[in-house]
Amino acid sequence: MVDPPWDLLLTVAFLLTGTAGIWILVVCPPSAAETVLHLNHALMSAAMILMIWVIVSDVAVWAQLGLFSVLTLVMLLALRRTSDGTRRADLVGHLALTAAMIWMLAAMPLLVADTDPGGGQGHAGHGGSAAIAPGADAPGWAIMVNSTFVVLCAAGTLWWLLRATVAREHRLPAMVHALMAAAMTTMLVA
Repeated sequence: MVDPPWDLLLTVAFLLTGTAGIWILVVCPPSAAETVLHLNHALMSAAMILMIWVIVSDVAVWAQLGLFSVLTLVMLLALRRTSDGTRRADLVGHLALTAAMIWMLAAMPLLVADTDPGGGQGHAGHGGSAAIAPGADAPGWAIMVNSTFVVLCAAGTLWWLLRATVAREHRLPAMVHALMAAAMTTMLVA
């Protein structure tokens, strides 16, 4: 679980991104490739809120890992079929966010090991009360990989903010993607 005030701030951010993803899917039905992206954001938003507030069982973590792995494969197929440079950059950004989600699900018990004051294996969003720093016993390689995902998500935030600034249309999805990337960055740091 995430400490206050981050728990509320991140919940609001993920509620906004999830709601926007669902709204876009329902109100302005996108292409098949865009549908996968918005569905991915809606599901990631729900999973992130779950991480913030609920102790998630191993079965639920494995189910989420499977779901986001399948979505990653679908996006990789879309990337192979996309020739437009900007569209490819967007897809790479979505792939980075989804990879960060998979990393977060798989690595959080390792990153926040021994931060649970009760002596159990702590996990931000999976049963611990982690502070805004990796656990003291987290291996250096895990901290390095996590830091790489922080940088990738922060770069995604900047990319989509730029896209929202220069785009003549589709500004809402770019802003939603920027918010998602920023919230993911924050969650990885937390």
